Amino acid sequence: MSYPLLTITIFLPLLGAVLMQLIPREKATAARWAALSITILDLLLGISLVTGFKVGEQGMQFVQKFAWIKTAGISYYVGLDGLSMPLYALTLLLSIVAILASWSIKERVREHYSLLLLLEVGMLGTFAALDFVVFYIFWELVLIPMYFIIGVWGGENRNYAALKFFIYTFAGSVLMLVGILALYLTSGLGTFDMVQIMQSGYHGALATFIFVMFFLGFAVKVPIFPFHTWLPDAHVQAPTAGSVLLAGVLLKMGTYAFIRIIAQILPGEFQRFAPFIAVLAIISIIYGALTALAQKDLKKMVAYSSVSHMGYIMLGIVALTPVALNGAILQMVNHGLITGLLFLIVGYIYERTHTRDISKLGGLQVKIPILGGMFVFAALASLGLPGLSGFVGEILILFGSYAPYKIYTILAIVTLALTSFYLIRANQNAIFGAGKTEHEGYKDANGRELISALPLIILIAIIGVYPKPFLHYIDPAVNTVLQMIRGS
Repeated sequence: MSYPLLTITIFLPLLGAVLMQLIPREKATAARWAALSITILDLLLGISLVTGFKVGEQGMQFVQKFAWIKTAGISYYVGLDGLSMPLYALTLLLSIVAILASWSIKERVREHYSLLLLLEVGMLGTFAALDFVVFYIFWELVLIPMYFIIGVWGGENRNYAALKFFIYTFAGSVLMLVGILALYLTSGLGTFDMVQIMQSGYHGALATFIFVMFFLGFAVKVPIFPFHTWLPDAHVQAPTAGSVLLAGVLLKMGTYAFIRIIAQILPGEFQRFAPFIAVLAIISIIYGALTALAQKDLKKMVAYSSVSHMGYIMLGIVALTPVALNGAILQMVNHGLITGLLFLIVGYIYERTHTRDISKLGGLQVKIPILGGMFVFAALASLGLPGLSGFVGEILILFGSYAPYKIYTILAIVTLALTSFYLIRANQNAIFGAGKTEHEGYKDANGRELISALPLIILIAIIGVYPKPFLHYIDPAVNTVLQMIRGS
């Protein structure tokens, strides 16, 4: 049954980006409020999708499908299930956070917000698309606005970081496109319909080749070691809104694609190569934590912590157990909330201190106690403190991964100590350390900054205490994925 509300939520930001061009360039305040209004309206419409979602049912909901290029088997085909719905909702929320985080931008304000709205379209469409061509268009749409967000509004080395981001992610997209075309030409189905290909199964001769193309394309986006080198530069140079969306949503596009596409269309190859991916996952976990430990730049530390945390998610995905896969999907949402909050607060601190050097910070809990307290909260959630959302996802991943990967799981548990160490050290030196005289007179979080952070804080606390409703969304999708894998 068609449900146009999903399509409306995908394309409303696009309409907003177009209409914003009617706002005179010098009317920066009007552009800010217009962008915020559009994202809030989109979230309200998205809440209707969340509340209307039939929890416990397998299969796609809110489906809309019609032939687009019929002779090539291409359709506009979108829908949501328990895998995509949480990430879709996360995107709607973090898009508002990004708009609020950009309020202090003074140059080319209209253009900046237009690009954020275009970025939202690409992210939402990627999670909803059920046709490979539509999926690829939305996937590529994300690349263009993020490139300009980093390259125009980024830090001192923004051009280098933006170019590196573009080269890596575009190369990954090209490989993914090769995989899509090979799948289309050899499946014998004559369609780009993901669901039909999943149900029919791929029986062509190029399964391994297609797997490699998809793996490389998605591994760059996650990113998993050794495809991660673009990420720290992009994070450090990106403006706060760019970092929030990059960590909160863009990285999840990669892990989402592993589950949605590789695991369900090439289940045999996925099982065959799962041990190899597990090795890369554990390397990412350990390498990311060790490198984060060595950082003096607060933002770079959070960036490398993302490499480590995404490694945990990948370990949960390739464990191929119900507990681990539930944990991995939940942890995608948790990581988006927690790391998005960390980058948000680091950005707000930088706007006041004009430094991210941990050794030059100190005493922030006294000078700006609200921002300091929010950073401490986010750091505790990131290290997996019981009662906060990071703990729930990690414990499910570790429990579910132990049977298939005992040694890797033990190494992952040991690495949690490193995670705790670098996050506690950052808090000790930057937040609770000796106060710096140059930090006198800073204003604490204002109303806008509080509004941008509070929804993330509340959700982190709720999921940490009561994850059951969120897992009810996810579990049917997990069962569907595992049934396809076991039936291959």
